[in-house]
Amino acid sequence: MITDTQKTVETALLIRKPARDVYEALIDPDQTSKFWFSHGSGRLDEHQTVTWNWDMYGVSTGVKVLALVPEEKISFAWGNEGMETTVEWTLTPIDGKGTFLQITEHGINGTDDEVLGKIKDSTGGFVLVLAGLKAWLEHGIRLNLVGDRFPPEIAGQKH
Repeated sequence: MITDTQKTVETALLIRKPARDVYEALIDPDQTSKFWFSHGSGRLDEHQTVTWNWDMYGVSTGVKVLALVPEEKISFAWGNEGMETTVEWTLTPIDGKGTFLQITEHGINGTDDEVLGKIKDSTGGFVLVLAGLKAWLEHGIRLNLVGDRFPPEIAGQKH
């Protein structure tokens, strides 16, 4: 049996840009669409709900902003009703190096197989998001990592 403390996704990466740049890229859908989703219905604003769309997969989700601390923390709930999880993005400035961005997702429920699948999918997804964000902010490159994860030519195949 998987314990509650094990039902957590954690990943992190150093982004060699100031916290204000990283924070802005995460709350502004015009920037976030360069490395994660296709488009969002608006900027993240505390206690508001926005919609994020991944047109390449025909998927969207509601994102309820729980807390915003400029240049420090973003917290939101997302997912299907009854299967919502909470995601926290923590930004830690490192003098002369940039911002260490940590992502934690918790509140994952279901059978052990469902929990393991969600942890696997979220971990892989967030790693791609971090890599895409790093490439975008540090080099202005759109890697299209999320879109290329499941190309249509292999859709329906087991991953």
